[in-house]
Amino acid sequence: MIRIGLGHDTHRLAEGGPLRLGGVDIPHAYHMVGHSDADVLMHAITDALLGAANLPDIGEWFPNNAEENKGRDSADFLRFANHKVNEEGWRITNIDTVIFAQEPKLSPYKGAMRTALAEVLMIDPQLIGIKSKTGEHVGPVGRKEAIQAECVVLLERIEEFI
Repeated sequence: MIRIGLGHDTHRLAEGGPLRLGGVDIPHAYHMVGHSDADVLMHAITDALLGAANLPDIGEWFPNNAEENKGRDSADFLRFANHKVNEEGWRITNIDTVIFAQEPKLSPYKGAMRTALAEVLMIDPQLIGIKSKTGEHVGPVGRKEAIQAECVVLLERIEEFI
């Protein structure tokens, strides 16, 4: 048995870096604004995992008005989602992501992001795909007002739950 999950997140940008993305601090003149550390990539993966397991989304588990989530490391959310998915009898087969950012160029950081995500999820980094696209100077991403991330995950049933 398999399940597919889809995740998406958007955060606006504000002056002052660094930019935290995929668990990696990237030198940049801007950072993402949010109640937590605003790591859009981790948020998109978290929601994709939760969705694939038919569990409540990130906002239901970690409300953006809860004081305990203010400035919180998004790795906590991702770790929690992975635990819940495993608890429900699922394991990650693969993760595929796309980050939409006009700047900075993300290619030099993809390996570090893949490693950081794999450590949090306790999986092989080769199971995680990371792509990046610009906004082609169109919309909030293209105008450098926001960064977005999308994710698709494939889960498979753990044998002892079959």
